[in-house]
Amino acid sequence: MTELPDDLLEILACPRCHGPLVAEPASLRCDRCRVRYPVAGGIPVLLTRDAIPLDDVAPA
Repeated sequence: MTELPDDLLEILACPRCHGPLVAEPASLRCDRCRVRYPVAGGIPVLLTRDAIPLDDVAPA
């Protein structure tokens, strides 16, 4: 994943709870909602229908 600029991460928020997002390889994570949002081609896909529950993701 192309790393997202810090100034962009500062203004992005979870579309569900408006909480902060944490950058991960290929995704942004919301710890409040326990979901990940994919990043496709360096563009965050912050659509709630595309959110991946953390419980459905195998641990690394």
